[in-house]
Amino acid sequence: MSRREPQAEARSHTVRQDLTLALRAGAATARDLSKAVGASEKDVLDHLVHLAKSVKSRGEELVITPTACIDCGFVFSHREKLARPSRCAKCHGRRLTLPEFAICAQGAARSRR
Repeated sequence: MSRREPQAEARSHTVRQDLTLALRAGAATARDLSKAVGASEKDVLDHLVHLAKSVKSRGEELVITPTACIDCGFVFSHREKLARPSRCAKCHGRRLTLPEFAICAQGAARSRR
């Protein structure tokens, strides 16, 4: 049997455009976004760094719901990296929520937090 190469789907938008549309629809984790746009989680996180800068020019903001420890409740509110940490900084537990991302109009994001 011969192996067939998977055929790439024809894209009408770039990955960042697809991410922007998905994030405007509502909050999603990097894992959810990865499945939605067909890119790896690492690539999605790299794109989100750029999107955070580019949406500002359109009067929007990338809102991040931070990771929290399920065991002790510690919230990683001042974390600059978008990826989920491997352990809790307080109790060193590994049961952490995934950060969620959304795009909102500037000012509207303050009321969501």
